[in-house]
Amino acid sequence: MDTLWNRITDFNKYESLTEDVCVDTIVIGAGIAGLMTAYFLRDKGVQVAVLEANRIVSGQTAGTTAKITSQHNMIYQRLIRCYGIERARMYAGWNEWAIYAYEKIIEDKKIECNFTRCSAYLYSGRKDMGLDLEVESAKKLGIDAEYKTTCELPFPVRQAAEFKNQARFDPLRFLKGILEGIKIYENSRVYKVERIREGETRLYTSGGTVTARNVVFACHFPFVNIPGYYFARMYQSRSYVLALKNAAQFEGYYLGVEEDGYSFRNEGEYLLFGGGKHRTGGNAQGGKYHLLQKKAKEWWPECEEIAHWSAQDCMTLDGIPYIGRFEKRAEDWYVLTGFGKWGMTSALAGARIISDMITGKTVVNQEIYSPQRRISNAMGKEFAKHSMITAGNLCRELLAVEKTVRWKTPEQEIELSLRCPHLGCRLAWNPDEATWECPCHGSGFDRFGNILNGPAQKELYNQRKAFLDVMLTFISNTENGRIQNANREYYQREEKRKRIYTGTGSRLSWGICPCSQ
Repeated sequence: MDTLWNRITDFNKYESLTEDVCVDTIVIGAGIAGLMTAYFLRDKGVQVAVLEANRIVSGQTAGTTAKITSQHNMIYQRLIRCYGIERARMYAGWNEWAIYAYEKIIEDKKIECNFTRCSAYLYSGRKDMGLDLEVESAKKLGIDAEYKTTCELPFPVRQAAEFKNQARFDPLRFLKGILEGIKIYENSRVYKVERIREGETRLYTSGGTVTARNVVFACHFPFVNIPGYYFARMYQSRSYVLALKNAAQFEGYYLGVEEDGYSFRNEGEYLLFGGGKHRTGGNAQGGKYHLLQKKAKEWWPECEEIAHWSAQDCMTLDGIPYIGRFEKRAEDWYVLTGFGKWGMTSALAGARIISDMITGKTVVNQEIYSPQRRISNAMGKEFAKHSMITAGNLCRELLAVEKTVRWKTPEQEIELSLRCPHLGCRLAWNPDEATWECPCHGSGFDRFGNILNGPAQKELYNQRKAFLDVMLTFISNTENGRIQNANREYYQREEKRKRIYTGTGSRLSWGICPCSQ
């Protein structure tokens, strides 16, 4: 993903996991949620390590527009209505705290990351969207907000909601400033998680195993299906961004609340101009970048595009992240997911909550985020809608005549299954990104079948060749084709047991830890 952020900032390479290790707490995922969780745990004296499937900060964190704000679209009217004013105040309070916490960390560590206080705006261009009521709701929760009917955008607006004293920054330069002392393993994808007993979990990667007392799933979308059932409680949404030179300079940043609204946010001399949102897997016609390019030239004829990219995020059924214990039956597992495109404050709040829970500190006002929270009526309607879409795509796969797609390159002939290896949904082609996407849960693959986004954990190969191809890839990526005897024995054992490369996903297993006997 070639974004503005990773054009500016590069990270040192970290070693892959090549042996069996034991740690107190293992964090899966080296995006902002996982790294900040490890940061807080490190400062509390906890032995912690991070496993990343690819390169550090190579996922959705690199594609963020990095708005540090408690203004999460039109959420506060709905929170008060569904959960009451006290729990709505919890949500607002955690996100307002996160803005302050970023500023404090940046000052203490003297991180140069363009941290800037500014206002955040919601706007509607054509019709009344109730932004006046959203402002009143925010004020009830202690947020400094103001209702307006004009702003600095290049077109007239009907309504605008200003949240004052919010912030923006360069997220990758910030993260680079907090990594010292955190043990990170790159290119170490977790294929299976096995809970041996209470307080002991083993994670399997291609290079070795990790045995840990606590496990934190900060890997965007949890890939373990049972327990937790997060696949039934979330979907993913994608949106698109242009980085423009010679465009406008705005004091604040903006998000349109109408279905076709746009996002505006400056970073130095550049304007990040976004839009074109859709449920992942729902862009068969393409044209999202073209739409943004056309609008950019209409408003700023002299502008120049220097980069473009897309990113996706997990959307929960009630719009609130899942932060806390993974599931009642696995109390030493923790999860941070479902940030709904507001990952900067949600990730920091979640990292603080999880680190306090692991170290036994009393966590106040966490209930609004609990993955086990009571279902609301609005959540029930979204669950039905999500289930219908999933069922429809499963039926499409079952009824499809063509089960694979084939084409030739100068080097080889490609044949890919169109069945998502996560839970079997029919994949859809995204012409803007040249990728295969799952409309059910958002897994993504490039045109060669390489995995780009979870929750799928396997590459997109023809099922008859899947295990062979994974083994060949592993061998080719091992220096001089050498594999340690322990790793060779591990793969032979797992291939025989058929637990990693077959089935519909990772499952919680109960058994006896062989290393503890």
